[in-house]
Amino acid sequence: MTEASVHAEGDVQQSRISDVIRASAEHDLKVLEKYIDEYSFPECKVVDVQDVATGYTPLHAAIASCRPTDSGHEPESSAKLDAAAATLRFMLENGAIWNQLDKNDETPGCIAYHLSLSDLYQIMVDAGVRAEMILNRLEEYDRMEDEDEDENEDENENETQNDSENKGGTNGESAHQEPASTAQPEVNGSAYLSSALSLSGDKLLDEQQNGVMMVWESGIMQKSADALLYDPGLRILNIGFGMGIIDSHIQTHSKRPAGHHIVEAHPDVLEKMKKDGWMDKAGVVVHSGKWQEVLPRLAAEGEMFDAIYFDTFAESYSEFRQFFSEQVLSLLEESGRWSFFNGMGADRQISYDVYQTVVEMDLFEAGFNVEWKDVELPKLDQEWDGVRRKYWDVDHYRLPVCRFMD
Repeated sequence: MTEASVHAEGDVQQSRISDVIRASAEHDLKVLEKYIDEYSFPECKVVDVQDVATGYTPLHAAIASCRPTDSGHEPESSAKLDAAAATLRFMLENGAIWNQLDKNDETPGCIAYHLSLSDLYQIMVDAGVRAEMILNRLEEYDRMEDEDEDENEDENENETQNDSENKGGTNGESAHQEPASTAQPEVNGSAYLSSALSLSGDKLLDEQQNGVMMVWESGIMQKSADALLYDPGLRILNIGFGMGIIDSHIQTHSKRPAGHHIVEAHPDVLEKMKKDGWMDKAGVVVHSGKWQEVLPRLAAEGEMFDAIYFDTFAESYSEFRQFFSEQVLSLLEESGRWSFFNGMGADRQISYDVYQTVVEMDLFEAGFNVEWKDVELPKLDQEWDGVRRKYWDVDHYRLPVCRFMD
């Protein structure tokens, strides 16, 4: 193909992209159906093309076209909003990506949220929930398949050892490493535990300057402690010490617990805890190691708790689901409560809303009711100085309080 032919082909593709974006903005389903049948693009589906100038996908365009005019500021007619909703559903049914980013780093749902288009926003939230639930289940199936493969390998190894009269053989144990959390996509648990941490006055950072914990979270931790310590003399378990914010609130709480267990895996944090005297505090028991190893041992020893808090770093959602669907069941008293740091997807409102629904559905499946309490947050401006990525960008914190279903 000549250079002129390449340019001509590129012009045709750009023209077709413009056609799709325009039809989406005009909510013209008949034309969109025609383009899906007739157009093709080498790198993406028709419903996922992006405008060169704005980065808008058809989903972005369908929502942004409902923006009030500068002169009138009148809300759009219900007919136009209904047409926009139909366009969104049509594109999502044809495989459109719900969280594609435009040039302003916004998803289609972000635009709907900023324009207060609640019905269109809810359509995008529902699409995100469906997508995340499917991805989470696929991750779970992959993990189960990997575990089956590991078991088969172990069985084959055992058979080989028996056939050779165990000549110097040893049984190995293999672990499946889950992908990193959506909240910290460039960090995984193993890298975090081997990294050197730095603690300043108001934040705990890893080697890559990712925020592990920050002082602005103190109000959240105080209210979490209040929600969990409903009576004096309880037994409470905290997984993830970090800067010790919630553990300090627990120790100074008016309803002081009778027993306070802490699970922490990072050697730097454990060393700091030792220097600060946590290992010698009355009623405090510190368990060194990963919760995946410590909690089954506590359950086997018959330990039970009235309250549990979970706040770890650089772990996947599938690991969190494993925590509440397996470990909490064997460690929490029947009348007990448990909670967790609810920061999943908190770098944008729609992701936060999507994961609240996903968590709620998975908690219900595991046998828990959850009550959400809104917590006002301070303005977070200077707090991110020196932090690699702003991991919180929503206005309110939703504090979860979970109990066994009646």
